[in-house]
Amino acid sequence: MPDRPLNATAASLLGFLHDGPMTGWDLVEYAQQRIGAFWSLTQSQVYRELTAMAAAGLVRAGERGPRDRKPYEITDAGRAAFAEWTAKPPAEETIRFPMLLTVLFGRHLPADRLAEFLAGHRAAHAARLAEYEQVAAALPDEAEAVDPYSVATLRFGLAYERAVLDWFGALPPALCGSDESAADTAGRPPE
Repeated sequence: MPDRPLNATAASLLGFLHDGPMTGWDLVEYAQQRIGAFWSLTQSQVYRELTAMAAAGLVRAGERGPRDRKPYEITDAGRAAFAEWTAKPPAEETIRFPMLLTVLFGRHLPADRLAEFLAGHRAAHAARLAEYEQVAAALPDEAEAVDPYSVATLRFGLAYERAVLDWFGALPPALCGSDESAADTAGRPPE
């Protein structure tokens, strides 16, 4: 077992390695696709965690391949550490929504600048919701039976983006920089 408890990033990497060996680069790409919308992960974190997990015997580095990339595979000790991590209750979530900080201190910004930030973030959330809706529409009928975990995660993403867009839609018009009702523009990208 590792000297220190697994953090969520290391545990995620071990979870991905259950699917087969991957290089650090592969793990960064895979993590961005699978968890990037709700869990931040940097390339430096991935390589730092892989180095620490290799030293702890949780992963094993393979022979260097093309572009000097080294594949990692999970070991039995890594599977045991991952199983122990998944058996523990998850930590409480912490909302880290930088736009909320900007809104909280919005009186210190020119009104048009705050409105610009809000419009940009609203458009980004509307685009993400549209992506999630496309993914949901493309799921086969048996998706929930085959992979209920991914489907549940997708449903959270859909609900979250809708809730955020509802919040944008309920903002006072003074924050949005127009007399037009914010509710009329909810989810609509700026023109």
